[in-house]
Parts: sequence; structure tokens; C-alpha cells
Amino acid sequence: MRFSIYQDTDIGRRTGNQDRMGYCFTRDTLLMIVADGMGGHLRGEVAAQIAMQTAAADFQQAARPSLEDPAAFLDRALRHGHREILRYQQLHRLPESPRTTVVACIVQDGRAWWAHAGDSRLYWIRRGACLARTLDHSKVQNLVDLGLIQPHEQETHPERNKVLNCLGSPFEPTIELGGAPELEPGDVLMLCSDGVWSAYDEGAVCDRLSGTPVAQSIPMLVRDAVETLGPVADNATAVAMRWEGDGFGEGLSSATVPDGAITTTIGLGPIDEEAAADETLSEDEIERTIAEIRRAIERSGGNA
Repeated sequence: MRFSIYQDTDIGRRTGNQDRMGYCFTRDTLLMIVADGMGGHLRGEVAAQIAMQTAAADFQQAARPSLEDPAAFLDRALRHGHREILRYQQLHRLPESPRTTVVACIVQDGRAWWAHAGDSRLYWIRRGACLARTLDHSKVQNLVDLGLIQPHEQETHPERNKVLNCLGSPFEPTIELGGAPELEPGDVLMLCSDGVWSAYDEGAVCDRLSGTPVAQSIPMLVRDAVETLGPVADNATAVAMRWEGDGFGEGLSSATVPDGAITTTIGLGPIDEEAAADETLSEDEIERTIAEIRRAIERSGGNA
């Protein structure tokens, strides 16, 4: 595989950043993920971190170096993240579980598969056109589906932030799967939190991601989203990959990854038990949660 990839985040006008993002790849398979911790609940940043790192740990076990069934892996990994969030709630005796929206994507064999829960989105863009976009699990999207409001009214609707599906809720989440299209060189896949997409209509997203390297377009997209939304700007996070194909060209080549190895931006580290008793965790403390995820996987016998 050969591709270009870039990720960026901005705190916006919030006091902390509850978004999490990352990617990892083997010689044959790429995983990208964005999770948006829900601020109306305790420790949304923890839920986002657990969701991301559970998926990464499962990927490390399953991608050897490719996945047998990418769609089934995404469904299994996100549900595993949901269970680990509930386990965290029990471990720390929290009155309610942390919650997060999530979107994840697998690229393998020149195809892409994706899954989401909530209103974190994926866009698939080719030559300036949006070929696919995930549909939000939200009250406003339901109103659109029922024909009660027009699609353009979502942007200013007073209930646009009401999410109906997430990881960490008391109910089993709906994991909506999509994709399996063949990618063409130049195709862009972007995953983002609502702090990014809420600042743009679909056409503007496509325009900004077309004809510009993702290393330039993504930081500009994130920065401009925060500036556009001004005092109401949420955490804004995006990961984007431009597919270059399997031949020679620009970008990274996964051919340099040795058998059994994984390249990743998702860090490792244990959780700080004392800090976890507080409602707000530092960035460093959140970044160390992977050890707890690994212990949980070992306790469950390594099964997602």
C-alpha cells in the first residue's frame, strides 16, 4: 500500500480536549479512528481513549498482516470498546459510564470499510465529489429522514447536538457498517469529529480536501472550523488518508513494515488510578490507559 496520511486536533473554545484520534498499519492493512468523548457525561475523554486503544490493541492481534474480514473486525472492535468502557465504570464505581461517539475505517486490498456510532463522520472524496458520507445517529438526522426538516436545516437546528447512539451507554450500541468500495489513486478518506464538520457544508469539505496534500488541507480544515464557529467552537479533530495505490508514487509505503510489525500513532501506558478519581484527567494520564486495556484483553482471554 502507498498512501499519505495526516491527523490534527484543536481544543476549540473548550477547557479540555475530549477528542482522540490515531492510526496504525501493518504491511497490508491500515486502521484509522476518531473518537469524540461526550462532554455531558463524566470522563468523556476516557471513553474516547478506551475506544481508540481497544480498537488498536485488537488490530495488533488480528492484523497478521491483514484482516480476514475487515467489516466484522470493525463491528467486533467497536463493541469491545463499548464493553471496556462499561468495565471502567464498574472498576471506578462511577454513577454513570463515560460515553463517546466513534468512527473507524480499515483500508486493505485497495478497498475501504468503515463503521461508526454517533455523529463522528467519514467522508469519501474523489475528484472533488463526495462519493459517500456516514449519516449521523442524531435527533436532527432522524428529522431529516422523516422529511420533517430539510438537510440544510441541520446546521442551525437547536437540537443538532443531541446524539442517539454512542459507546458507553447502558444499551448495546448500533454499529453502522459501510464501504468496501475499490479506491482509486487520489481518493481521500477523512474521519472527523463534529467540531470539524459542523463548520462546513458537504461541498466545502470536498473542495478543501481536493487537489491539496492532506498534510496541508487537514490542519487548515481544523483551524478554520474553530475560527468559523468562534465562541461555540468544540474540539475539532480529523484524520485523513489520500490513497496512492500499490505502485510507486508519493506518500508512505507499507512495504517497508516488517512481517509482524505495526506502525502506529497510538501510544501506550498505564492509567493513573488516583487521577482517575477526578472528573478531569490530564493528557499524559489519558495517554497511559492502553495498559489497562491490555490487561482487560488478557483477562478476557484475548478475545474481542
